[in-house]
Amino acid sequence: MPRKVTAKLQRQLPADRKYQSVLIQRLINKSMLDGKKLVAERAVYGALEQAAKTLKSEDPLAVFERALKNVSPNFEVKSRRVGGANYQIPFPVQGHRQLHYAFSWLVQSARARSGMPYEKRLALEIVDAYNETGAAYKKKEDTHKMAEANRAFAHFARG
Repeated sequence: MPRKVTAKLQRQLPADRKYQSVLIQRLINKSMLDGKKLVAERAVYGALEQAAKTLKSEDPLAVFERALKNVSPNFEVKSRRVGGANYQIPFPVQGHRQLHYAFSWLVQSARARSGMPYEKRLALEIVDAYNETGAAYKKKEDTHKMAEANRAFAHFARG
């Protein structure tokens, strides 16, 4: 099996039931615990509705897409050994990996919050991502700062 996930190897996910969006289906799958998809689906739909209501928006899908765009990283750092030393080399992030990181960071930071149900935590995290605040957005900013700080080693990326 190749190291890189080519387009041929990627699974085509069906769209979700309510919004007919593959992105929301991916969020449901990321939020799912122990194979309980209906529980995750209910929580995600509730979170999207709450987030849209908080932001006084008509379209929960538009709110979610903007939040996802705000959290998606453009650069990442990869460790590479060059001449006995390990360097953190900045690389641009490809499309499907951007979404992977964005979903992971959203779900991680929602789970890290405490004192309320997951649905409410996810809604607050989506609102924070929409407003460019919160833990998931901070994770993106930290990744970008790390890439910027190691820009001097970018020439190691080629060959």
